[in-house]
Amino acid sequence: MRILKIVFDFYLNSSIHVALAVYALTWVTLNNFEIAYDENILYFNFYATITGYNFVKYFGLAKFHHRSLASWLKAIQIFSFICFLALGYYAFKLEIKTLLWIGGFGLVTFLYAIPFLPKHLFLDQQQNLRSISGLKIYVIALVWSGVTVLLPLLNNDFSFNYDVVITFLQRFLFVIALMLPFEIRDMKYDSLKLSTIPQQIGITKTKIIGLLVLMVFFLLEYLRDDITYQKILVQLIVTVVTLLSILLAFKNQGKYYSAFWVEGIPIFWLVLLTLFS
Repeated sequence: MRILKIVFDFYLNSSIHVALAVYALTWVTLNNFEIAYDENILYFNFYATITGYNFVKYFGLAKFHHRSLASWLKAIQIFSFICFLALGYYAFKLEIKTLLWIGGFGLVTFLYAIPFLPKHLFLDQQQNLRSISGLKIYVIALVWSGVTVLLPLLNNDFSFNYDVVITFLQRFLFVIALMLPFEIRDMKYDSLKLSTIPQQIGITKTKIIGLLVLMVFFLLEYLRDDITYQKILVQLIVTVVTLLSILLAFKNQGKYYSAFWVEGIPIFWLVLLTLFS
């Protein structure tokens, strides 16, 4: 059991689970627009998520403890480097226009972690986009929406239309809703300067915001040109499950509640969509 726990913790801490969530949302986009399985963009997004997330999460730790890194951090660094090489391999197989957009999202991720802004803007000394008051959740939602909606469509020469705009808005709202349990969990750790939604309005009102966001997320489905009963049913189930994850989220939640169960909702979405297709 101890070995299984070590493997499971590595699976979460090395960002494999969140990468599968991004992979799943990318595939959901391909499925919704009836585009064939695109191995290159799916695998690129998977490996890029691991590389990007581990860079953001462990940059500070590696910077200050590079001479005496814990064995788990060394293992994650080696694993992240392998994923970076895989990322490079699949990047060479993508369209040029896709790579240009990737550059933009990569820059946002870089600025999210690296200090570059004036110190007077912050309570602490982080000096990165991550530390700007109230910005964190929207940066993550923007990057996830762009990576999982725009990139797979760009790479398959799909011309942007009304349904693409609706999908992008839905994905943006979905990711914001998905982040709320994490924001509630991190209230006791986050700097007050971050001004996260729960910090500003409290947990109860945050859950109400989650309900409203998810209502818009679901109702936008009816504005599509291409509507099917199967997709509406899947959208409804995903909306209800995500809402329940928000309503059941508390400051002192279990270790794996957000990190595994909430983060796994996009994977559940893909499974549902596959079953109903």
